[in-house]
Amino acid sequence: MITRVPGFAVGHASDYKNLTGVTVVLCPPHTVGSVDIRGSAAGTRQLDALQGLHVVNEVHAVCIAGGSAFGLDAAGGVMEFLEEQGRGFDVAITRVPIVPTAVIYDLTVGNCRVRPDRAMGFSACLAARSEPQGDGSVGAGTGASVGKLFGIRQATKGGLGTAHVSGPEGLQVGALVVVNAFGDVVDPETGEILAGARTGPESREFADSARHIRRGVVRQRFGEQNTTVGVVASNARLTREEAQKIAQMGHNALARCIRPVHTLFDGDIIFVLAHPEVRADLHVVGLLTQAALEAAILSAVKSAHGLGVLPCWQELQGGASTPGV
Repeated sequence: MITRVPGFAVGHASDYKNLTGVTVVLCPPHTVGSVDIRGSAAGTRQLDALQGLHVVNEVHAVCIAGGSAFGLDAAGGVMEFLEEQGRGFDVAITRVPIVPTAVIYDLTVGNCRVRPDRAMGFSACLAARSEPQGDGSVGAGTGASVGKLFGIRQATKGGLGTAHVSGPEGLQVGALVVVNAFGDVVDPETGEILAGARTGPESREFADSARHIRRGVVRQRFGEQNTTVGVVASNARLTREEAQKIAQMGHNALARCIRPVHTLFDGDIIFVLAHPEVRADLHVVGLLTQAALEAAILSAVKSAHGLGVLPCWQELQGGASTPGV
């Protein structure tokens, strides 16, 4: 779990009535961060602080919220919580918390008029713990869905997943992923579809989105937006530029587990947070990051619950298929 990396805490606020939520990753002091975006429909806030030449060199939290761009308001609650704790960039009269934020589009799953707000962001911080919080339909993964080639009625439930891997010399890498993809989620070792577009609203059979798209079946309009958001935490000593490289390498996990990925309808984004404790080769950190993200993606869909709106992996056992050529 990502919380096995020392110093990091995770909190969720879940609205099971309106099917949306917020997840926050709170960082220990002196955490360095960066980001890499590959999808074309990202909704974000305060990412400029993760880029080179920015005066701020510390990240205090990462926020993930449902509600599409409306959900960016949740970051205000995270900032309020951190300011009360005395955490943030010192600007003499107060401290300004650095809270990079990304949102997923879950408006077609629950009540589109109720979105994460400041209060929900604050609540997620209050709930933050350094122990595992559980995976599945929780926090920002509450309203997540997977496989929207034929619209939301033929999709499968997505969710939130976490994972942790250890490396040499005490190196630790943890990952948290909210899987809300346009494409299908597959087991990268077998190619088996675990969650994705189904052949009909009542069907248990997966249609295989990539195969249909190769044959010319495409979305005729923009439709539902989609985003897979990953947060990687490590105790490796990384500069901001090195953290960005690890984020780039982390997208290999999305490419192996989601088909298709990084589409015009996705806002795929990976954050990398490093609390510098151990020295490690970038290639080692990058491969461990990929492994952690892959495991977290699979956990997200295998742990998801349908919540009465979409079938989930657990309910579709026996109805999966293997991608065609």
